[in-house]
Amino acid sequence: MGWFKRLREGIQTNTKNKKEVPDGVWHKCKSCKHANTIKEIKENNYKCVKCNYHIRIGSEDYFELIFDNGKYTELYKDLASKDFLEFTDLKPYNERLVSAKEKTDLVDALAVAEGKVNKKPLVIAAMDFSFIGGSMGSVVGEKITLAIERSLETQTPFLMISKSGGARMMESAFSLMQMAKTSATLTRLAKAGIPYFSLLTDPTTGGVTASFAMLGDINFAEPEALIAFAGPRVIKETIKKDLPEGFQTSEFLLEHGFLDFIVDRKDLKNTISDLLDYFSNPPAAE
Repeated sequence: MGWFKRLREGIQTNTKNKKEVPDGVWHKCKSCKHANTIKEIKENNYKCVKCNYHIRIGSEDYFELIFDNGKYTELYKDLASKDFLEFTDLKPYNERLVSAKEKTDLVDALAVAEGKVNKKPLVIAAMDFSFIGGSMGSVVGEKITLAIERSLETQTPFLMISKSGGARMMESAFSLMQMAKTSATLTRLAKAGIPYFSLLTDPTTGGVTASFAMLGDINFAEPEALIAFAGPRVIKETIKKDLPEGFQTSEFLLEHGFLDFIVDRKDLKNTISDLLDYFSNPPAAE
């Protein structure tokens, strides 16, 4: 089991590629603790074969699952963050960027691609939690903006796949500005009548939830995803009360009207295809 590496807290997987599911033989389910083989996981759309828990995956995995025959063109892949504030906490931000790039083989926490879904064109921006917790910095905001502009240019629907710990504190106000920047750009998409679909995955939190993630024409999520602005521990400590069971899960948000539906990953491609069909041929008003 050479793909395990002991870190500060327990045993975690160590992978150096764009996919968050590790290479190797075994993977222990976070939910039910069942030991799945990596082969079983991949054949089951990166889900536990026993309890159906949706294992966290990266942008490349989503592109291969959604686009026809796993074929797509990645856009804006050379954009990378810089430490323009010379920010330092436990270590310099520049060192964090170098380390994240070496560990993940990614240039930042978001990738953009275009391709076809059941022969229908689609632009997708997908976040990668493995890169500094999927945090939203200036490059993430810029690539989302460019993806939206690509949708406008080609008159193609846009899908955002969110997976983030929130704004990237190392970029200070420049990170927070991306909330307004991406939200404002999405209004251009709405005015042009081009569909925007927002898929929220585990976890979607902080400034991402408070901006583009919840602004879709259709907002939907994977099962049991954590979706929140502040985490449950922070809220509990603030209000000094116990939280409802299942608080901030996809199922809780669906029940309270924040989501349109929840989709199992095995149905994701066909669901997106159905949305593309529906928005390209809306039913006539009675």
